Amino acid sequence: MLAAHAPLLFRLSDQEIARHTPMMQQYLKLKRQYPDNLLFYRMGDFYEMFFDDAEKAARLLDITLTTRGQSAGLPIKMAGIPHQALENYLARLLRFGESVVVCEQSGDPSGKGPMDRVVSRVVTPGTLTDSGLMEERKDALLLALAFPEKMSADPGKARVGLAWLNLAGGTFTLAEIPASALPSALERIRPAEILVPDSWQDAVSALPAGVARARRPDWHFAFKNARLLLLNHFHAHSLAVFGAEHLTIAVSAAGALLQYAETTQASALPHIERLAVEEESDYLGMDVATRRNLEITETLRGQAAPTLCSLLDHCVTGMGGRLLRHVLHHPLRDPALPIARQGAVAALLESRAGGADAVRALLKGCADIERITGRIALKNARPRDLSALRDTLNDLPDVAAAVMSTLSDRESPCLAALTADLAVPPEALELLSRAIAEEPAAQLRDGGVIAPGFDAELDELRAIQNNCGAFLMELENRERARTGISSLKVEYNKVHGFYIEVTHANTDRVPGEYRRRQTLKNAERYITPELKSFEDKALSAQERALAREKALFEEVILALLAVLSPLKKCAGALAQLDLFAAFAQAARLHDWRCPEFSALPGLLIEKGRHPVVENEIKAAGGAFIANSLALHDARRMIVLTGPNMGGKSTVMRQTALIVLLAHIGSFVPASRAVIGPIDRIFTRIGASDDLASGRSTFMVEMTEASAILHQATERSLVLMDEIGRGTSTFDGLALAFAICRHLGEKNKSLALFATHYFELTRLAEDHPWAANAHLDAVEHNDRVVFLHALEEGPANQSYGIQVAALAGMPYAVLRAAKKELLRLEEKASENPLQPDLFSSHPRLFPASDTMETHPALDMLADLAPDKLSPKEALDALYALKNLL
Repeated sequence: MLAAHAPLLFRLSDQEIARHTPMMQQYLKLKRQYPDNLLFYRMGDFYEMFFDDAEKAARLLDITLTTRGQSAGLPIKMAGIPHQALENYLARLLRFGESVVVCEQSGDPSGKGPMDRVVSRVVTPGTLTDSGLMEERKDALLLALAFPEKMSADPGKARVGLAWLNLAGGTFTLAEIPASALPSALERIRPAEILVPDSWQDAVSALPAGVARARRPDWHFAFKNARLLLLNHFHAHSLAVFGAEHLTIAVSAAGALLQYAETTQASALPHIERLAVEEESDYLGMDVATRRNLEITETLRGQAAPTLCSLLDHCVTGMGGRLLRHVLHHPLRDPALPIARQGAVAALLESRAGGADAVRALLKGCADIERITGRIALKNARPRDLSALRDTLNDLPDVAAAVMSTLSDRESPCLAALTADLAVPPEALELLSRAIAEEPAAQLRDGGVIAPGFDAELDELRAIQNNCGAFLMELENRERARTGISSLKVEYNKVHGFYIEVTHANTDRVPGEYRRRQTLKNAERYITPELKSFEDKALSAQERALAREKALFEEVILALLAVLSPLKKCAGALAQLDLFAAFAQAARLHDWRCPEFSALPGLLIEKGRHPVVENEIKAAGGAFIANSLALHDARRMIVLTGPNMGGKSTVMRQTALIVLLAHIGSFVPASRAVIGPIDRIFTRIGASDDLASGRSTFMVEMTEASAILHQATERSLVLMDEIGRGTSTFDGLALAFAICRHLGEKNKSLALFATHYFELTRLAEDHPWAANAHLDAVEHNDRVVFLHALEEGPANQSYGIQVAALAGMPYAVLRAAKKELLRLEEKASENPLQPDLFSSHPRLFPASDTMETHPALDMLADLAPDKLSPKEALDALYALKNLL
């Protein structure tokens, strides 16, 4: 949620804060620095929240809210969490889109006044690097939006600037796009957190729901300030080296984003080494509705499976899984890279040396070095990050050898390039092998992180600790002999240190130099000068050893900063290799074939299948019916008819998914697919109302259809399903006819147009660019059997009553429907041409109207006011009358 302006309590002046208790003064001064974030204030074994923060945390985390005492006359509301449960509560708050500031105790607890406290972490949804808080197979992206000082009055010319950062992965991208394309861009990028200027309140309402948002001061988005910040970070004289000098709005967003990221991390970002400029034309265009309808990474119900991503995700590393999600939402328009990827997949499939299986087996042991590299750069890597990095670097030669074996059977420039990127940085591997223990502790504070033999001073301090056992055993035996107390024990605990324990029955035999340290129910514990001297030496050695380990570990991290670039290359190569192996596994499991790209416009699919539906049907023991279709210059549109549940929507979706899979470099579920130039995929499949925006189902349908008519080109693939069903029969038919003809004659797109208006099938008689096809079904014992086979020509009936019977409609309703259907069919047979259909239907054509004043003309013209003239709308209406 976008944080509202914090209450006045968190914006007090120094004089107003001075009226509070000393501890509340400290808290309020810290909170004033982070007014829009929850502040976790460490007090002993708990993190406490106060005032409004306490109320919010209690509500979101379902923890107890209490009131204790007063400060400046105000009751102090409190809520707290145990310090050891911090990570769990942070993860829950991040899922709610909240940002958290963690404040730790840092001073001497024995001093006067409240203990000193410092901010140790600022955790926001878009700046995560901690593996415990992140989803393994999903990037956490931070995005900033910037707007020109004066927005164009023409909506078609207004532009916005975007910049987004993958802090964990070290990528930084910017773009400038039309303002109208912002929803599609945000759906494609899918940020975890969005930054907007304070003054742009209108922009906030247009942002997607469920994404964390934060306002930043307007001056953070000032171009001159942003440009200077970027130049300093990249040590460049001009942003022209990145192709970004002219993108003033996007640069403004990038500067604000970089400043926010550096502030939250309290450090520089050395792994952000370049600025990438993204052009909208780089990718196959898909709007929000298309991504939703195709169920790429989420089902229509918002679930993670079954989707195209869940079907394809045979990746064995988190890096590969994240890259898969990225490419699915970024299909490339230029087929050059997809063709190269398909070559790599083919090489892995055809290899006699194990290919994909051998590669995947090796990759299973690889750590997520992309995120480990990010944590090294931010100096918050943990000991086991470094041991995992070391082990993975050790395995890279074997991975590269497996790839080279694959290339012995078939050439693949794409795979050959990856082997070069898999080169191990020798200095990094040598350092990690010497410095880090084989199995280090999880936390640096626990010790045992630095390997023996790496540092002589540390080895000496450890030797003192390791000799404790021998000394204590020798002292215990000596004291037993001297005192005659056979049950005497010399032991140690973390609370009282070293001690000699004697039972109460033997205390009268204790020597005079024994000094009592602790009294128990059945024994007394003592210390002697000799034992105290050893204790001081041993405990001092432990503390010094931990301090030395910490210093050495930090030196290792600093040394690794010099090899961030080759480590990032290794991570990228492993992710791509994992992706190709996953594509190969999917192709083998589901019998997919390599698609062909053609320079000629059109689309040919032979025996195509819907990948997700086919998998679900096979899992249930069934068989999917494959279908073929062809679109080309002389046949740019197929009017698709057939019964509900006959498979029209499935055929349309599988067509789009086959094109999508081809453009990400995967094989496709078809025996053959030839794909001409495609710039965008549009879908208008299914609809629901948008209550939040006050739009009906029909309005949503018309809005989506209008967007398609405005944007589709000759190279677009358009899928439209049952246009016009949300209004009266004649209005809907008029609109469907006009939209269909406009797509064929004006947009000239490759289109599948599914409809239950059988009148539209007559378009093929007058327009050579249109053809009819249908999904077949037959009746058997008053039941309909869906054949799911795509055949040429129009359907002969819709089987609506039979489908209603399958849905369990009451028999009385079905009987009444059949009777009414017979009556209507008899009436139609009496006058098959229905010459006065228009004049006999007052809703469509009132008697007082002429064709030139018919109200449907307004609806037709509104669909594409810049493309459909009044005369064209009138022609469409006349043509519709002739059809009927």
